[in-house]
Amino acid sequence: MRELLPHHEIYSAGLCALDGAAADPIAVEIMWQAGIDISAHRARNLSSWMMREADLVFTMDHAQLEFVTQRFPAASTKLARLGDSCAADIPDPYRQGLPAFQHAYCLIERAVQRRLPQLARNRRLVCALN
Repeated sequence: MRELLPHHEIYSAGLCALDGAAADPIAVEIMWQAGIDISAHRARNLSSWMMREADLVFTMDHAQLEFVTQRFPAASTKLARLGDSCAADIPDPYRQGLPAFQHAYCLIERAVQRRLPQLARNRRLVCALN
């Protein structure tokens, strides 16, 4: 998403992230193969300031959407499941090996491409991951 929208503020946040943890080596490799360097990425948890500042907040699956809606009810109008454009939840590939990461990457890429016109209209975006 950052590659496609370089002038936007895009935050990645987890719901159960280990703050400061590096990206999974499999994710780093997949993104490197796609021409994107995420080696400096560090995990952080979704916070109230992100929810206040964001124009749109995306979750990866329906359960996350419900959780974030309950935790931040004032931001419910900003929330959407990223994969809604593809009618799909995006499963968390953590500790599931290369095929799971490749599948998640493909789903995310497809969902972002389909949402690009909507994303371009909003300047601050948050993607909430597992």
